[in-house]
Amino acid sequence: MTHMTRMTLTLLALTLAACGGSGGTYGGISSPPPPPDPLTITASSSLTFGPSSLTVNAGETVSFAFGSVGHNVFFDAQTGAPSDVDGVNANVTVKRVFATAGTYHYTCHIHPFMQGTVVVH
Repeated sequence: MTHMTRMTLTLLALTLAACGGSGGTYGGISSPPPPPDPLTITASSSLTFGPSSLTVNAGETVSFAFGSVGHNVFFDAQTGAPSDVDGVNANVTVKRVFATAGTYHYTCHIHPFMQGTVVVH
């Protein structure tokens, strides 16, 4: 094997090794998953809202993430509360803007023991 052929094969092997595999790896090192959105409330299959209380600034948007079990979100009647997330919601994310400072309590009417609070500054 000639010197030029060896150099070409070595360069090719190094190039392929540097490319790594698919699935978020670089040079064989896995990249970390993206951080969770801090403005998301998850309605879990274990029938809880998490976190149970979330603090946001006025004007921010909160995502309500519904997994495989159907849930909804009904806010206590008060000035400034966003619109309810009615129906039976599964495998979707619904966003609500909290425009006015206050404390907003909500309940899942399908599972009335599921409750939470959004505190808006």
